[in-house]
Amino acid sequence: MFHGLVLFCLFFSPLIGAEADEIVSAKEGDSFTLRTGFTERQGDHETEWRFGSSRTLLIKIKLGNVFSSSDTIFRDRLLLDRQTGDLTITNIKNEHTGVYELSIDLGQTEFQKKFIVTVYAPVPVPVITRYSPQCSSSSSSSSSASGFKRVLLCSVVNVSHVTLSWYKGNSLLSSISESDFSISLSLPLEVEYQDINSYSCVVNNPVSTQITHLDISKLCQTCSGNSGDISVSPQYLN
Repeated sequence: MFHGLVLFCLFFSPLIGAEADEIVSAKEGDSFTLRTGFTERQGDHETEWRFGSSRTLLIKIKLGNVFSSSDTIFRDRLLLDRQTGDLTITNIKNEHTGVYELSIDLGQTEFQKKFIVTVYAPVPVPVITRYSPQCSSSSSSSSSASGFKRVLLCSVVNVSHVTLSWYKGNSLLSSISESDFSISLSLPLEVEYQDINSYSCVVNNPVSTQITHLDISKLCQTCSGNSGDISVSPQYLN
C-alpha cells in the first residue's frame, strides 16, 4: 500500500553505487545496529569500523583494547558489543546517513562488510483543505445538490524523501513522490459531496507513515450554504 519498493529505488539511488552488503533505514532520534554476522569475536584480530567517503575511524579494536572516535557527530553515540563486534549508533540524526565499513584482519585474509545507512525524519500529519473557493456544479442548469463537486488539497510542508497519496478505501487514486530536501507537497482530489466512499490522505517514507481521514459528510454542509470546515481525523503509524 505504501510503495516501499518505489521509495527504496528513489531514495537510496545516490548511495547505491557503494554496492553495500546491507542497506539500513532508520528514523531520527532512534538508534541502529550494524552487525558483523559473527556470534563472537574472531580471536584478537584487529577490527575497524569506518564511516563516509573520508573513511573516518569510528572504532578500532587491537590486542583487546578499544579505541573510539572523537569525531563530533559521533561523540557519546557509539556502543560496541565486545562479544560480537556489532556497532550501535544512538540518538541518530540526518548527518549519520552514509556508508559504514567493517574490516577484520584475519591474518591470511581480511573480512570486509559495507553498510549503506539512510536516516529519515518522521513524516508530519497531512492537512486536508478546500482548494476551490466555491462548490462547482457538474450541470449549470441543475440546482440539485447531487451535482456539486469540491476540489480538496492534501498538503505536507518541510518534508523530504516522501510519497503523498490519496486513497478511496484501500484503492490508490493518485500519488506524488519527492526526494528533494525541505519542500512542500500538495495533491488535489475532486469529490462530489454526496459521495459515500471513504477517502484518506497518506504521507510516508521508509520509516514512518501518517494518515488523515476525510469526513466527506461535512462537504454537504458547505455546499448547501452552511458554514463549517471539513472534518479530518489524523491517524499515526510508525
